[in-house]
Amino acid sequence: MSIFRLTKILKALSNQTRLELYLQIARQSEADFETGCECFITDIVGSLNIGAPTVSHHLKELSNADLISTERRGKFLTATINKKTIEEVIKVLSENIK
Repeated sequence: MSIFRLTKILKALSNQTRLELYLQIARQSEADFETGCECFITDIVGSLNIGAPTVSHHLKELSNADLISTERRGKFLTATINKKTIEEVIKVLSENIK
C-alpha cells in the first residue's frame, strides 16, 4: 500500500461524523452478516442527526477511500464495508511499529 493511499484512508476516517458513520455501517454489517453484510443507510442515518446531503458527502468520501461500497436498491442505498482495505491498513501500521 502506498503512503498516498494510506493517507487518503486515514484522512477519510479522521472526520468525527464520517468515522461514526463508518462504525455504524460496520456494526450493522456484522449484525446482518447472514444476509450479505450490507447495511441500509436509512437504518442508521437517524441516529447521527445530520441531513441527507451531509450523509451523501460522507458516504462519497468513505467510498473514494475504498472503505465502503454503496449500491442503490430501488429507493434505498446500501453500504458494505470493504474489510480488505482495513486489513491492509492494519498490516501496514503493524509492520512499521516493530
